[in-house]
Amino acid sequence: MRYEGAVYRPPSEAYSLIVQVTLGCTHNTCTFCTMYRQKSFRLRPLAEVIEDFRLARAHYKYVERIFLADGDALSMSNDKLLSILKPAMEILPECQQISAYARPSQILAKSEEELKALLDAGLKLLYIGAESGSDEVLRRVDKGETAAEIIQSVQKAEGVGIQTSITLISGLGGKELMAEHAIETGKLISAMGATYVGLLTLMLEPPAPLYDDMRSGKFVPLSPAEVVDELELILSHADCQKDCVLRSNHASNLIILKGTLPGDKEKLLAQVREAKTDGSLARGLRRPRSL
Repeated sequence: MRYEGAVYRPPSEAYSLIVQVTLGCTHNTCTFCTMYRQKSFRLRPLAEVIEDFRLARAHYKYVERIFLADGDALSMSNDKLLSILKPAMEILPECQQISAYARPSQILAKSEEELKALLDAGLKLLYIGAESGSDEVLRRVDKGETAAEIIQSVQKAEGVGIQTSITLISGLGGKELMAEHAIETGKLISAMGATYVGLLTLMLEPPAPLYDDMRSGKFVPLSPAEVVDELELILSHADCQKDCVLRSNHASNLIILKGTLPGDKEKLLAQVREAKTDGSLARGLRRPRSL
């Protein structure tokens, strides 16, 4: 396969065929993110994308899943997306699922009929970086989205049958907005109706602007113990009305959580509360095994 620059994909797409249909990110100003800082957003030529599918067919006997990289594949018009999805399924007919990153604004910009057409063409899962349920946190990190828009976009996608996987970042509010970030994020989980939710823990590196804020003292990150307190607060306010698979098993997480809300809520909370009594965990020295 031919790739330009660093390629990112969700952890669950580790064994998927990754094809770049866009390069970079349409927004690319989130203060915590460095993923696409070295790229200017643009679309790859359709001929190159189709050729990548043909190269994959020549090398792989079976391709179960395809992930359309980089960020923001859904920013493309439906005609352009369909001109990618349909050949992909013709060249790799055994494929069970095509997925991509998407911003809430991109989902909201498409009609239900357009989303249904994408679903029928094989696009079955969208990954959305919601990050927080707090509008103030979202504003401070220059996310360019509101909690209401996130909720509406998830409900719109799920309503037509496209599953959504939502990423939320523990610690994104820092010490100042810890409680607001946690409570509002729990409420966001409750209101969205997403199929999947993944919790990450904030990890900063240059050249992210928020890294510079941390170095200057403008942004004060949470301690390991506070991360666990925040996680408890998020779960306490997550009251889902439909089943939502929740995972907190990224390399950044202190506690490995695996369960389905609302059924496993008390089990997950018990695991977090047990971890709070573990001194070594509070000091960030180890990760406990999930229950």
